[in-house]
Amino acid sequence: MRVPPTDTPPARAPHSRPGRVRPTLGPCQLTAELKATIRVLIVDDDRTLRESCASVLQYEGYQVSLCSRGDEARETLKRNRFDIVLLDLYMPEVSGLRLLRTCLEAHSDTIVLVITGNPSVDSSLDALRAGAWDYLPKPFSATHLQILVGRAAHTVTVARESLAVQAEFEREHGNSEHVTVLGASPAFRRAVGLARRVAPTEASVFITGESGSGKELIAQFIHHHSRRSSRPLVAVNCAALPEALLESEMFGHCKGAFTGAVRDKPGLLEAANGGTLLLDELVDMSKPIQAKLLRVIQDGVVRRVGSETTDAVVNVRFIACTNRNPEEAVKTGALREDLYYRLRVVPIHVPPLRERPADIQLLAEYFLKQYWTRHRGATVAVPRLSEAALRALRARPWKGNVRELENVVEHLVVLLEPGDEVAPDAIPALGDELATEASATLLREVTTEEPYYDARDRLVAEFELRYLSQLVSQAGGNMSRAARAARVDRTTLYRLLERHGLHRRPVDPPDDEPVTRM
Repeated sequence: MRVPPTDTPPARAPHSRPGRVRPTLGPCQLTAELKATIRVLIVDDDRTLRESCASVLQYEGYQVSLCSRGDEARETLKRNRFDIVLLDLYMPEVSGLRLLRTCLEAHSDTIVLVITGNPSVDSSLDALRAGAWDYLPKPFSATHLQILVGRAAHTVTVARESLAVQAEFEREHGNSEHVTVLGASPAFRRAVGLARRVAPTEASVFITGESGSGKELIAQFIHHHSRRSSRPLVAVNCAALPEALLESEMFGHCKGAFTGAVRDKPGLLEAANGGTLLLDELVDMSKPIQAKLLRVIQDGVVRRVGSETTDAVVNVRFIACTNRNPEEAVKTGALREDLYYRLRVVPIHVPPLRERPADIQLLAEYFLKQYWTRHRGATVAVPRLSEAALRALRARPWKGNVRELENVVEHLVVLLEPGDEVAPDAIPALGDELATEASATLLREVTTEEPYYDARDRLVAEFELRYLSQLVSQAGGNMSRAARAARVDRTTLYRLLERHGLHRRPVDPPDDEPVTRM
């Protein structure tokens, strides 16, 4: 393997094989306060190297501890928790691989960086397969060390933030165990923050967003955090029922109102009395029913189908949802303007998943744990998502939004083995039509809510994954033909494929070279 020059920052992804090269990032901008919370352990029998590394990292602001012997490090790792461990692979008494396993057995989320003076393919692969995050070949510069540890520290802080967000939501939902709303992106936080503020009031709410984006979960969140939480939340899908049946379901009917009406039946409005009525896909409700609903909203009077008198007076809070543009529906006459503004006291927009890429990992890991427990039990080791798998998930267009992601993760759970690391090729592939659409809409997925470098590197990674998948498919799996079509050498193509977790054929003779037959 060709070793990068010592002044070149390492650019491999976590848990990658040697040769996987990521687009080079700038140094991670961590505040002094964050660096001061990150504990680093350096284990190396070379005193000069050990103390030089410590001096560089202490100057950066990290908490640094040192060990010179393998047995000393083993006891230290068992007694103490470190965020990052720099570990020499070749030491007397206790090998670096044994220390690596000891460290990860004690604390599986510790990031281990292996220092090696012999960066052979075999030794590097052994370390990475054992759980090392990356490796640092000797000799290396101070800049090399700073950037690699900086990236590891950035990963530590992101993991802490994800856990903090999840813990915050769990605390907030302590009295609402049936509602789990997860998301860390600014756009989604704004939607949840608005829902939290409006929940204790009696105001009607109008929620918009694409199918599968989580509109119903936001509605449930509002109800369970309202003063009506002890009363029912009743949902009706206005698009799922024909007009006559929807009217009967919502308002109830009197005996003899139509064929089959053998008794009086209260409707969903009466069932929701004192609670909340969720009007899902309101825009698909017919105009006559909209007019009848407006009367209930104005004065609370319910008249059942076939009745000529007032049958009930109800006190209901209304939450409406739609995946269409309600203002366009008002303009075209599909939605009554007076009804729209009655219900749109507080509008909330739920952003689609493609506009909140920061939430994909959080949601995927949550669904993975949830469905694994449901299908396999709580005592079986949960699989984990590799960095390559997460890049593949972020590269999808997610036309079905969170619901599609949930279905994809459940598909994985059914096929995975306990403790597996999820590879990109385990993720269900998109159909050709969706893959083409995803490529065409790549540039529309830019959002200014991501930091510039994060957005840039995500889009580059997504482009590479889609380009390589299509390239190899069109070349019929022949790497020589694919490399010529892309105008790169085969070594570069292999590295790109490995970086994204794409597999190539073990035997791939160039199609322009004769195959010798014996």
